Amino acid sequence: METQYSRHQDWRQIHLGRLLGEAMRRFDKRVLGLMCNDPEVPLALSNLAAREQISAAHIHITRHLAMEGSRLTELAQSAGVTKQGMGELVNQCMAWGLVQRDSDPRDSRAKIIRFTPTGISWLKAFERAVRVAEQEFYGEVGREVATVTELALEVYTQEQLKQNTIA
Repeated sequence: METQYSRHQDWRQIHLGRLLGEAMRRFDKRVLGLMCNDPEVPLALSNLAAREQISAAHIHITRHLAMEGSRLTELAQSAGVTKQGMGELVNQCMAWGLVQRDSDPRDSRAKIIRFTPTGISWLKAFERAVRVAEQEFYGEVGREVATVTELALEVYTQEQLKQNTIA
């Protein structure tokens, strides 16, 4: 099936995957920008975000950490990253006061990563920022196009989202 992009000479630059990636980067950048200016976010975290020391990778913890806490392996699997990579992110987030490691009551050898009160504030700021960025998207492309785009992306990513939720 030929699309308008496959007929375009610059198909390597303008294709669905590239457009999705650019859209995701734009959205994540906007969310972080909103969080920088959120009065509920602790100033130290706002400054880190403003200096681009907090990235979309750090948002993985916000997206995937269960409210009751998660083991590192669960968190890494849910985010689709290695245990070592997630461990580095957790260490950074611990240094910033977003998360803490507690003993797992089910297994004394294991640790549970949980949000700190500062982490909960960060999570709430993330939610507010996502909602604003979504509304801006709806305003920019129009409600009908945005709704169709959101539904199409849900269908397209349904299996992956299911796997990440189960994990």
